[in-house]
Amino acid sequence: MDRSTAPRAFSLPDAVDLTVCDREPIHIPGAIQPHGLLLVADPATFAVVAGAGALEEIVGPEWLGASLPHLLQQDIAALVDGVHLGPGGTVLGTRFLDYDVALHRTDSWLLAELEPVGDDRRSAGEILAWLDTIATGFERASTLTALCDPAAVAFRALTGFDRVMIYRFLDDDAGRVIAEDRDRSLDAFLHHHFPASDIPRQARALYVRNRTRAIPNITYAPAPIRPAGFDTIDLSDVAVRSVSPIHLQYLRNMGVEASASISIVKDGMLWGLIACHHHSPRLLPRSIRAACSALAGGLARQIRAKEEADDYRERLTLRGEEDLLRPILMADGAEAGLTPVVKLRGDDLRRMFGADGLAVVDQGRITAASGAFPDVAALTAFADWLEDRDDRALFSTRELATEWRDAARFGIFTGVLAMRFDDGQSLVWLRAEQIEEVEWAGNPHKAIPHDPGAPLRPRQSFESWREQVRGRSRRWTLEQLEAARRLQRLIRDGRIAGDLRRLNRELERTGLEKDAALAQKDLLMREVDHRVQNSLQLVSSFLAIQARDVGPGPVADHLTEARSRLSAVALVHRRLYRDDQIETIHLDRYLAELMEDLKSSLGADWAREMTLDLAPVLIPTDRAVNVGLIAAELVINATKYAYPGRGSGAIDVVLEQHRNRLRLVVADRGVGKSGLGEGFGSRMMAAVVQRIGGEIAYLDNEPGLRAVLTAPITE
Repeated sequence: MDRSTAPRAFSLPDAVDLTVCDREPIHIPGAIQPHGLLLVADPATFAVVAGAGALEEIVGPEWLGASLPHLLQQDIAALVDGVHLGPGGTVLGTRFLDYDVALHRTDSWLLAELEPVGDDRRSAGEILAWLDTIATGFERASTLTALCDPAAVAFRALTGFDRVMIYRFLDDDAGRVIAEDRDRSLDAFLHHHFPASDIPRQARALYVRNRTRAIPNITYAPAPIRPAGFDTIDLSDVAVRSVSPIHLQYLRNMGVEASASISIVKDGMLWGLIACHHHSPRLLPRSIRAACSALAGGLARQIRAKEEADDYRERLTLRGEEDLLRPILMADGAEAGLTPVVKLRGDDLRRMFGADGLAVVDQGRITAASGAFPDVAALTAFADWLEDRDDRALFSTRELATEWRDAARFGIFTGVLAMRFDDGQSLVWLRAEQIEEVEWAGNPHKAIPHDPGAPLRPRQSFESWREQVRGRSRRWTLEQLEAARRLQRLIRDGRIAGDLRRLNRELERTGLEKDAALAQKDLLMREVDHRVQNSLQLVSSFLAIQARDVGPGPVADHLTEARSRLSAVALVHRRLYRDDQIETIHLDRYLAELMEDLKSSLGADWAREMTLDLAPVLIPTDRAVNVGLIAAELVINATKYAYPGRGSGAIDVVLEQHRNRLRLVVADRGVGKSGLGEGFGSRMMAAVVQRIGGEIAYLDNEPGLRAVLTAPITE
């Protein structure tokens, strides 16, 4: 035999010293428990390169370098072909002698582990039928306690161990025994707490990856991996992996000689453990461990169902309370703040979150409250501290002293749930201190040395040790915190809705006042229009009389022209104030009506020749008056000068909008610029164009003249 295959001396000292337990590489112990065997092979050639355990006795003296399929008498390639053998993956081979065979893949190696079959004579069918019966009982359980108590009994019946505990992890990583079945000669651990240091972090990670573990005899001498150089192989998935010496000493201190643990994994997280202890060596074969894993999976599913049902009932209750509060929080007056709401429904708000007190703090005063609460000065100081945090998120704690240095001012109140609003108001729920007496399996504080660099030893005592925990209230549940966030949003939404209602009322009132003012203004403008029309009519009549009296000649022509332009102004004025909207008007409609009136005054011949192409343009009323005057003047000029010696001719009126400017075109097909007049009307029109900030251009229409006005639609 090669000297490198000879077993190395491996002993466990009476006093185990390890430094920094959380960093102990328990997944690479370099050894296995001696009741099993390990073969390490090249995954490409299946040649065995290393091993551990009594291989010479079971497999044969020539195991090193041999073919793994030949040694185990089975087709290894067929077993692993197409199967994922990465982390957590395991393939079961056929039985070899009296050993179960399991294959794993780690690093660059294929691992084959062999475990004794054991003497359990229950058939697979019997175990499956029994598991089905137990699972049916799990489904009938109505509470977590009613579920876990029979589960402990079932796991003890399945494993045959002296003690089985169902151990639940708490938020601080400590654990609590919530169910137990044991030999009556043993002391009870039910309801005992175990410190987080009892199970290091890396062990918890392995418990999720490898759901069952067993130590048939804690006094074993580890069997190292041979030859040297393979002691760093990752054995995370190997069931016969050697365990931490400090854990073995821990079990020895408990008086345990064999142990097993089965993980309870809920939603991928380690919820708890089924811990099995025996006071003499006891093997837990792979077949029974597989049944335990299946039973633990069913238990985890039922735990999730029970917890989800409890959470759903709590959410349903909280939603019902919210529905009762919603009409009040969204009603008129909600913008006035929290005080009226708490005065009306303060008891309901307090009971909704299981609080002992509720208070509204506003500008150094308690404006409304329910139940018991600290003095005003303490609550005001807390509200000021809350304001200084610059955080409008929900604040919650069960240990106020860990958050606020002046927590002693709150007296018995240690639990706080608070929300702060932008107007400076704070809504604060309070819970009184709940003194807890925690029963530990041994003093937990002795498990952690005061000096972080000191060597760690497993604690020696597991006798009941009681500790009184103060300064903490009942925990705010996740459902209560979520309901509080919804309530916070509801209060804010109610305030916003109230503000909107108030603004809408003010806008409605302002709109009514504006409508009344506009109606009064419209009435006044129509009266002014009526008087202007009368005055223009008088002046027009006077001009007609004057023209008749002077007889034919230049004076009579000027008087007639003046009367015509006066009629155009009257027409513009009359058309404008017939519109119901006096702030802005549709210029296209206004010009269309104006042109229709001009057609009537100019006669049927001109009416037939005039065409309109008016695009929709909305324009302020005062600017519409000016554009109307310009349009009327341009049309009158065209009728006077474009077609001398003829009775009528074509006139085109076009209105367009280009972004924020309008374009008015009056075009004829007459004599062109040579017929353009330079009299009073042209000067008046130039003044109006300047007033509205526009420009007017006279272009050749080939034939005729094309007058183009461009101007801003608004000032």
